[in-house]
Amino acid sequence: LQHYFIQSNLRMSGLVFRQLFDTGSSTYTYIIGCAVTRLAAIVDPVYEKVSRDVGILSELDLKLQYALNTHMHADHVTGTGALKSATSCKSMISAASGAKADLLLNDNDVVNIGNLKLEARSTPGHTDGCMTYVLHDHKLCFTGDALLIRGCGRTDFQQGCSSLLFKSVHDRILSLPEEFSVYPAHDYQGRTQSSIREEKLYNLRLTKSEEEFIQIMENLGLKLPAKMDVSVPWNAICGPTEADDKEVLTDIADNKFNRPF
Repeated sequence: LQHYFIQSNLRMSGLVFRQLFDTGSSTYTYIIGCAVTRLAAIVDPVYEKVSRDVGILSELDLKLQYALNTHMHADHVTGTGALKSATSCKSMISAASGAKADLLLNDNDVVNIGNLKLEARSTPGHTDGCMTYVLHDHKLCFTGDALLIRGCGRTDFQQGCSSLLFKSVHDRILSLPEEFSVYPAHDYQGRTQSSIREEKLYNLRLTKSEEEFIQIMENLGLKLPAKMDVSVPWNAICGPTEADDKEVLTDIADNKFNRPF
């Protein structure tokens, strides 16, 4: 019931909003649409879920304008390239990510989606190219892997830096008004959203001192993502297109990257 009222209030305020989930990688994908112009953006699409996303956009009578990634993911192949083929949208990612895209974003850039204004905030630390997207008028932020619900992204690969992540999250995310809702790129316990206030109070890592945070991050002992060897090369080139379908599905199944360049 609470979720229904959240969705209704967002529609009434000129925003069409959907949170979608990929069970294979525990990735959240977000559709952000302008209720007036019917233009939309999608954040962190997953390759295997592109058909689902295109279908929902059609049902909601939304025209996809942009496909954005919060960073160059290592745990799933992005659906950006396939969405470009299906909808003629433009791809976006941080210029600092090193990945290819139609439009490269820098800190404090604003993405106009119809009447909506989405601010891109640089929040490196998990990777150099991490960005948090903030919809100020609707008090929402999409934090990627920089800030998770009661946690944060790892810092032991892809240019990760614990001290930089600590500073980024505190200076660029937790500095937002406490009533802002937090929508991360992943959750592994079935939680769908948080708030700035909750994370300032209850985040198990980021409520610690910087020194304690760094020690925690250095001792996580996590395995590398299972699809990393496939995901990173594809994501560096904006993801596969529809024409690459057979090849990328083979890559995912074999857990190897066969792109001939």
